[in-house]
Amino acid sequence: MRFYLSVFAIYASAFSGYSQFKNIVLDVQKDGERAPAEPSIAISLKDRDNIVGAAILDKVYVTKDGGDTWSASRLESSMGVWGDPVVISDKKGDFYYFHLSDPTGRNWDSEEILDRIVCQKSTDGGETWSDGASIGLNHPKDQDKEWAVIDPNSNNIYVAWTQFDDYGSKDPGCQSNILLSNSSGGKKWSDPIRLNQFSGDCVDDDQTTEGAMPAVGPQGYLYVVWSWNEKIYLDRSYDKGKTWLSNDIEIDEQPGGWSFSIPGINRTNGMPVLLADNSPTQYRGMLYLSWADQRNGEDNTDIWFMRSANGGDLWSGATRVNDDDSGRHQFLSWMAQDATTGYLYILFYDRRAYDDNQTDVYLAYSNNGGSSFENVKISESPFVPSEEHFFGDYTNIAAHEGRIVAIWTRMDDGKTSIIASVIEDEALFGEREEKGRKKKKGKKKS
Repeated sequence: MRFYLSVFAIYASAFSGYSQFKNIVLDVQKDGERAPAEPSIAISLKDRDNIVGAAILDKVYVTKDGGDTWSASRLESSMGVWGDPVVISDKKGDFYYFHLSDPTGRNWDSEEILDRIVCQKSTDGGETWSDGASIGLNHPKDQDKEWAVIDPNSNNIYVAWTQFDDYGSKDPGCQSNILLSNSSGGKKWSDPIRLNQFSGDCVDDDQTTEGAMPAVGPQGYLYVVWSWNEKIYLDRSYDKGKTWLSNDIEIDEQPGGWSFSIPGINRTNGMPVLLADNSPTQYRGMLYLSWADQRNGEDNTDIWFMRSANGGDLWSGATRVNDDDSGRHQFLSWMAQDATTGYLYILFYDRRAYDDNQTDVYLAYSNNGGSSFENVKISESPFVPSEEHFFGDYTNIAAHEGRIVAIWTRMDDGKTSIIASVIEDEALFGEREEKGRKKKKGKKKS
């Protein structure tokens, strides 16, 4: 069964203010409408001009001309659509949209509330979607904060998330656990398996196991990270998810935990983002990890990065991604890699230029496997969020064949909007490389 979703054209528009990168307004909150937030973005691995974005609760944004024009629609499913959108693409160019089901929806035959992860698939570039497949249905437990990845070799799909015995419960016996399921095509999913060695609570705070993110390396090795109890953990499987480590790897401390406070934001997290390098470069097979924490103080949140060359057993020391010395907040980061070039990109909110809650959006980028990063502001103008209004839990970024697409939420006068920026990598690396060539040419022969 397929649902056709009505669309309307959105033409690239921008907030006033100078920037070398155009900010495209994909959505603006309307009166009486739930605030769009928590955006996700994916570039077709078959056609880089085809880009699909998403935002809560059920928004879909599509372009097939590289971002010049966009259409907007609403996702529908008989299982309900209830936020936490995740959009990914496979090598065929098909898109998958993961989300939560409606927790108020009922199985009217049994009167039970059925909570699950749902995967919907599009084979026409995001214009229409399947009704969806159910993942992790385990009544009466609650499913939350999923993320997905596709094995670039086999095209197998993996999704990991947190399952709560009872979301928000303060009962000391209530547990949260990291689950994982897989599928060969998105229609039928395996029974979920638990990955974490140590269970968390159900409060949705630092003692809760959250932030599950899978990654697949060039040999098909599978990795999943998450945060809990002021630490970041990793589990892995070398046989496509059949067996896992008996003891999770403790990657690094996360001082202050994954949940922390940022002025003007009603809630903020520093959950980890994990990537496995599948590029044809010298860094192929490397694992990359990025996150945020407040190890430098509650008034100075930073973005961190480390990498592993041996499957997660040993990691480099944590290096700071944001290159400011302001001692101010950088937060809600996300990381992507262009598997065709190996270049890395990390998106984050940044307050380095202000003494108040004005907020910019920055992009950090690296062409040396994360050995170093350069920073550039990509937002055209700052915004000031309000703690009285929901802002969302994440931003997103994607990269493919030299094209980078960043997507984020901004807030003006208490209303949110979804902003995207389409950037070509020569705009970031070309200028620096051109300067390097001129410098070399200008040297005198000895």
